[in-house]
Amino acid sequence: MSAVIGWALAVTAVIAGWLAWNWPGVVLALSVTVFWLLLQFSRSLRVLRLAARSPVGQVAGAVMFNARLRAGLRLAEVIGMTKSLGRKLRDEPLETYEWVDAGGVAVEVEFEGGRCKRWTLRRPEEPDRQPQTPRIDVPNQERTP
Repeated sequence: MSAVIGWALAVTAVIAGWLAWNWPGVVLALSVTVFWLLLQFSRSLRVLRLAARSPVGQVAGAVMFNARLRAGLRLAEVIGMTKSLGRKLRDEPLETYEWVDAGGVAVEVEFEGGRCKRWTLRRPEEPDRQPQTPRIDVPNQERTP
């Protein structure tokens, strides 16, 4: 939910509380608003506590992480998915973070206004392989005396 909508709902609740029950209604509306803010704060702390246990910029599986990404995800949701803070690459033109898995596969995620705008999956470049000579398997033949 957008912050503007959240605060508009809080103000509406205070006005409705005043119109319905005067001061007790205002106190109830403020109590509900503070409770809602505490829930949001608690959720943010839980995500950051989980991310603090992992190395920065690491993810278990970059390909699976790439498959779960979608435009519009908030940074806190992405951190919750990866269980790690992303390694910040740049601020301009968009805020860009990177997560890498153990195999070297990386996902670059660009955020605009705190929301996922686009992302890129990068696989490590494989060194040129030497052509192998074909191996010929001879079936195992039993000898009879």
